[in-house]
Amino acid sequence: MKDTRLTIVKRAVQEIKDGMNVNLGIGMPTLVANEIPEHINVLLQSENGLLGMGPYPINGEEDPDLINAGKETITTVPGSSFFDSAESFAMIRGGHIDLAILGGMEVSQKGDLANWMIPGKMIKGMGGAMDLVNGAKRIVIVMEHINKHGESKIKKECTLPLTGQSVVHRLITDLAVFDFTPDGMVLIEIMDSVTIEEVKEKTEAAFHVSAELLKLE
Repeated sequence: MKDTRLTIVKRAVQEIKDGMNVNLGIGMPTLVANEIPEHINVLLQSENGLLGMGPYPINGEEDPDLINAGKETITTVPGSSFFDSAESFAMIRGGHIDLAILGGMEVSQKGDLANWMIPGKMIKGMGGAMDLVNGAKRIVIVMEHINKHGESKIKKECTLPLTGQSVVHRLITDLAVFDFTPDGMVLIEIMDSVTIEEVKEKTEAAFHVSAELLKLE
C-alpha cells in the first residue's frame, strides 16, 4: 500500500466506534478492514449480502465463495450472517448502517459526491453508492487530494455525474480532513508536514479553517 493511501486508511479507522454497523465501499475503503483494532467490536457490511466481514485472507487460504462487493476474496468474523441483496438494501435503506466509508472521485464544497462514473471512461453502474449516501447515518469519503493530472478533486462544483447532493459529512484525504456544516466546508485537521497554505493551493473549493485545527502525526 502506498504511504499516502495508508495515511488515509489509518485516519479513516478513527471514524469507527465500538458497536457500529459499517459499510466499506469498493477500492481504498476496503483496506480499512485490515486496520481496525481488535478491541473494537464492529460489524462490517458488504451490500452483496454479508454482515460480519473480516480482513483480507492470508495467501493460500482464500475461499472463492467469500467475496465483497468489489469481488475481492474476504474472511468473516464469528457471528457473521449471509443474506440476499433485497435484505442487504433493506438494511441500508432502513437506516441500520451507522457509517459508510466510501471512495470519491470528486467532492464539492457543499458536500456533493461524485464517485460512480467517468463518462466515456469508467461506466460500471452505481452499485450501492446511491443507496448508501442516502440510507447510512453518516458518510465519510476517503480519496487522494489531487488527481493524476495534478488537479484538485475537491471542487467548487462537481464536474462528474453526482452520486448524491449534500451527502458528505466528512472528507479525509492524504493532506487534510474536512467537515461539511451548515456554515460551509471546514478544515479541521491537517496531516503532519502539511501546511494550511499547501491545502489552500491544492483545493479548488472554498473552505473555512477551524479555530481548533489539529495537526495529525
